[in-house]
Amino acid sequence: MNIIIINLAAATERLSVQTKQMARLGLAFERLEAISAADLTDEIDKPIWKSWQRPMRAGEIGCFLSHRAAWQKIAESGQPALVLEDDALLSSFVPEVLGALAAWDRADHVSLEVKGRRKLVGRAAITVAGRVGAVRMYQDRSGAAAYVLWPSGAERLLAKTRHRAGIADAILCESYDLRSYQLEPACAIQLDQCAAYGLPPIIATDSSTAPDRTPRPDPGTVLDAAGFRWRRIKAQLGMAIRRLSVIHRAEKRLVTLDRSHFDWARETFGRPQEEA
Repeated sequence: MNIIIINLAAATERLSVQTKQMARLGLAFERLEAISAADLTDEIDKPIWKSWQRPMRAGEIGCFLSHRAAWQKIAESGQPALVLEDDALLSSFVPEVLGALAAWDRADHVSLEVKGRRKLVGRAAITVAGRVGAVRMYQDRSGAAAYVLWPSGAERLLAKTRHRAGIADAILCESYDLRSYQLEPACAIQLDQCAAYGLPPIIATDSSTAPDRTPRPDPGTVLDAAGFRWRRIKAQLGMAIRRLSVIHRAEKRLVTLDRSHFDWARETFGRPQEEA
């Protein structure tokens, strides 16, 4: 299966981590250069950036456009691909899982990651590969750091965002028309979540979309503010309706993660600084 790693040109340390990770897991990847806030001089004032639930920061716009570029590649290729942000740490089972998912025809989107938030998932699990299974996911609550996307899903996401934008992970979470699944135990985690899950930190991380990196933009006119408020209310109503519609076959819970599936990282990257 193709692997696309979204990476800012300036994030050389993260790319080094990803290169070592891929080599250790025996995986080949394609680097997709992420769009930075500095690249958006001619984009930042377009009306589309006011089509989400609040004004989007420049870093968030760049992240959205970067993921959208990955979706375009998948749609054009006609093949599923694993999309990774450059701060994703993978389970040792990922190579085996990707081999199994390549033959799937039941999904548009599969999330690999977990981020300490409850997800709305089905009660029945299916085996994917080895000790990793999958449950139907009706509402995601994590980021967009690690997911497999099929061309069918990519085309839906591209159509959905042709005339509107949003935070990349929020677009995925609210795309209820996708046939989405969640791997369990989770097969990926962002580096800034390692400590919370008892995993060794690899490098210090700092999100390119963090508020101190990309200041909050002007909310605009009173009409703009009303539009943001309405879209927030609409999104919350959509989440409630979604939950009620699947309440008979789904549950809202934390997805498990098995720390032993990430033991390879300690062996590959050595002891974290705070343990030295």
